[in-house]
Amino acid sequence: MTMKKIEFVLAPFETHWVGDGFKVHNFIPSGPGLDMKRMDPFILLDYNAPMKVPALKRPAGVGAHPHRGFETVTFAYQGKVEHHDSFGGGGVIGSGDVQWMTAASGVLHKEFYEEEWSRKGGTFQMVQLWVNLPAKDKMGEPRYQAIKNEMMGRYSIDGQGSFVEVVAGSYKGVEGPAMTFSPVALMNARLRKGAEADFSFPAAYNTAALVVRGSAKVNGVDAPTDHFVKFANEGEDFTVEAVEDDTIVLVMSGEPLREPIASYGPFVMNTKQQIREAFDDFNRGKFGYLED
Repeated sequence: MTMKKIEFVLAPFETHWVGDGFKVHNFIPSGPGLDMKRMDPFILLDYNAPMKVPALKRPAGVGAHPHRGFETVTFAYQGKVEHHDSFGGGGVIGSGDVQWMTAASGVLHKEFYEEEWSRKGGTFQMVQLWVNLPAKDKMGEPRYQAIKNEMMGRYSIDGQGSFVEVVAGSYKGVEGPAMTFSPVALMNARLRKGAEADFSFPAAYNTAALVVRGSAKVNGVDAPTDHFVKFANEGEDFTVEAVEDDTIVLVMSGEPLREPIASYGPFVMNTKQQIREAFDDFNRGKFGYLED
């Protein structure tokens, strides 16, 4: 096995609002060298860095909108998010939880701050990752996975409170609970100062990390808070060492699908014709009904 080469460490850049509740840095596909083809199967990553939310009379968020052809994976690091979709999926996730929605053939969904949390306000921090679906699964049945923190696999690093939390894939024999359509690993390294976690993924997989809290050294390279680390497709192994106490690093790695990508707004398919069909089906009400 050989050490993975770090292609670059990217600082967060300008933010934009998604609806009226999520103020995000878009790393994928907006970042240089982070387009959909390069990061396949990861086709979008929005990062809402910690922000103070005042007490609100009405929860902020995003109203009903369609998706087809991929999955949305939402990590709640601070705050609470409530989800509903036209296929009957829905629920509330809080700090440490993940919701995994497979849009597949098409759903309408909406995401807002959870009502009681919104009334009080607080610190809000989240990541939303879009994972592309293989062509054979794009028109399959939608599904929803509510992954509570206690359901995730845990691998203790040092017996001092440092561990790797496995959402999808496997880490040193510890399995994550998420069901995936292609080989995808998603995990959080939650480390005390000085603790080190080592990872290994095939060189051909597209691999990256996001420093969600604290700061780290990745293969000895400084990775400050809110920075995105992109690995080249060279080597398999890397280490994450916490420079500060209670550092959290989101690690992602996936086997590229190597299929054509046609995308427009909320639809990600393989051809432009399939995108036109998605708009037609949406306009004809085939994605179901969901109130804003």
